[in-house]
Amino acid sequence: MKKVKLEIVGLSYSQTQSGAYALVLGESSGTRRLPIIIGGFEAQAIAIELEKMSPSRPLTHDLFKSFARTFDINITEVLIYNLVEGIFYAKLICSDGQRQVEIDARTSDAIALAVRFDCEIYTYEFILKSAGIVLDDEAEPATAAPPIPMENDEASKISEGDEYKSKSNEELKNMLQIAIDEEKYEMASKIRDELNQRKKS
Repeated sequence: MKKVKLEIVGLSYSQTQSGAYALVLGESSGTRRLPIIIGGFEAQAIAIELEKMSPSRPLTHDLFKSFARTFDINITEVLIYNLVEGIFYAKLICSDGQRQVEIDARTSDAIALAVRFDCEIYTYEFILKSAGIVLDDEAEPATAAPPIPMENDEASKISEGDEYKSKSNEELKNMLQIAIDEEKYEMASKIRDELNQRKKS
């Protein structure tokens, strides 16, 4: 299967869920974005490393890095390899110089470790096609844009709101463009869901 390289585009507070954040990954050589809902602790762990801040005591992901490096283990790649019922699945590709091992991980933890080990992040084309948002003014709303996939722990906490049901199609299309322009990908995904739902009705 074709792998697509991703980069961290942004991290923002979730508009729909208290205490959660939207982690946005972007296609390195394209315009698609992959938003994922993650917990506050994991968002903090990612943000601290991205900002090159040094906590007074090591966080869990820092401890993992120290432990791995002590025993000459390196994470060479993070792969978001599946999407099932709105939940992403990821794995760490690890090496000690002699053998390579794949370790299952929550996507948010995998990304928090990727920024610490400075390794590449990949996903498969089918995941970007089904869950990605295209940043293209001319793009027709995708028919395969599901609700934003999320971490396993967050899946049971989100309730879908009805805030867009009272809007006209024209209003929703304008709101969608504004949300994309302002890089509010979580909101854009929800508006697109509503538009797609209306097309099916």
